[in-house]
Amino acid sequence: MSAQTFVLPDLGEGLTEAAVVRWLVTEGDAVTIDQPVAEVETAKAVVEVPTPFAGTVTARHVEVGHTATVGDPLLSVTTDEPAGSGNVLVGYGTTTSTGPRRHRRPRAAAAPVAAAPPAATAASPVGLPVTSPVGLPVPGAAETASSAAAAGDRPRVVSPLVRRLAQERGVDVRTIRGSGHGGLILRRDVEAASPAASRVEAPAAAAEALPAVAPVPARSGETRVELSPLGKAAAGVFERSRREIPDVTIWADVDATPLVELRAGAPDGPGLLAYLARFTVAALREHPVFNARFDAERRETVHSPTVHLGLAVQGANGLVVPAVPHADTLTTTGLDAEIRRLTAAARNGEATSSAGTFTLNNYGAFRVDGSTPILTPPNVGMLGVGRIIDRPWVVGGELAVRKVTTLSFVFDHRVCDGRTAADFLRVVADAIENPAAAIARL
Repeated sequence: MSAQTFVLPDLGEGLTEAAVVRWLVTEGDAVTIDQPVAEVETAKAVVEVPTPFAGTVTARHVEVGHTATVGDPLLSVTTDEPAGSGNVLVGYGTTTSTGPRRHRRPRAAAAPVAAAPPAATAASPVGLPVTSPVGLPVPGAAETASSAAAAGDRPRVVSPLVRRLAQERGVDVRTIRGSGHGGLILRRDVEAASPAASRVEAPAAAAEALPAVAPVPARSGETRVELSPLGKAAAGVFERSRREIPDVTIWADVDATPLVELRAGAPDGPGLLAYLARFTVAALREHPVFNARFDAERRETVHSPTVHLGLAVQGANGLVVPAVPHADTLTTTGLDAEIRRLTAAARNGEATSSAGTFTLNNYGAFRVDGSTPILTPPNVGMLGVGRIIDRPWVVGGELAVRKVTTLSFVFDHRVCDGRTAADFLRVVADAIENPAAAIARL
């Protein structure tokens, strides 16, 4: 009998940590090779982690809700069998296999790289880069791997993101002492060693004008709750958005009675959100500046040739924005089927954010009228739809009760002026108020 401890594996796509959501085994349980033993939440999704060892569980090293870094111990197993896993997690496996494994063609010899295996390049089903829950591309290993300068000198760098950061900042990872488990080099280690870190200084006048911020004293009864990996990723995107994007939000109240009546006349037909998606796609065709991303480095707006329509959904693991690929090629019925599929998957925790070119947000699902949403870089526009409720409305000079909704549109002011944004919003609003004519033109 021997004790084996397996650690949090390299989950790929630059992910360096994960929080334990749920243990699937307890101490004393018998486990087999490749049996899922825990569910962990990364900045991208919740995944099951399989054990490469068979035997009896003797210890669980991470509490539920706590975060582990790649290389940290997860589980200890007492076993009398050699490990032999055919699992599929990037950078994680054992020496022999008990089942079929994929065979890869040998690659040309290259300079030695970091000790941990590089993550596979991630891609979405439509050839777009995999993104964080809020729509930001996650670098793959192919674009982020950096090589060590001499054979046999193998610094402990697991994350492709860390390798890329070191390369961009001119930091030799061989000179860094990692602060992670077992000397693992983390992002903060690269940032601390970056020459740029010592050069960033506030102007003297500005520094003198800033008041000192006193630390907040601890108060009796306070508790601290660590953000989940998904929450940390979202927080970083929101902070970046507020720092970089001069966003503007405009509103329009819209009489949605004709659209509601159209939907009621075909109870088995597409849902209201499918019609709204179709009208949004039509508006993007007329105003392609919003189906784009902003390249801040080159000061250019990069237009997308097709519409990958993101849908903000409150899923089982928090807010995710899965995208309907090539939404501009689908009928209203086709959009309805995709929206229902993605919404169900998100609510079951099975969908993750993908690289949409524009986002449609249904605030009405939360029974609110509108919002001033935060754009997710590098996208330049997001359309929100509030709840549809009875309101007094003037029709033909007479006061009537109508089904009214509020549209809110946030856009990046760097790509266009307010007139263009207002024109876009009116295209959607006019289609809602006269859906039959809008559908006839599509």
